[in-house]
Amino acid sequence: MKTIYEKLAELLEVDVVSDEQILEDFESWDSLTVLSIIALASENYNLVLRADEIRELKTVGNLVSKLKD
Repeated sequence: MKTIYEKLAELLEVDVVSDEQILEDFESWDSLTVLSIIALASENYNLVLRADEIRELKTVGNLVSKLKD
């Protein structure tokens, strides 16, 4: 089973991600990626997130913490 970091790396179209990386710095960071994260949260973590909640998060670590809540 893929880890949360592996799933995020796949969505962000990179090999690996780390907690301190800034989400907006990823080339693939756009509204489609945000929607994909919403789907990931719903399907894998039974968590309902809104796009504005995700956009408020600054780093990969912030996003991972939100998904683990």
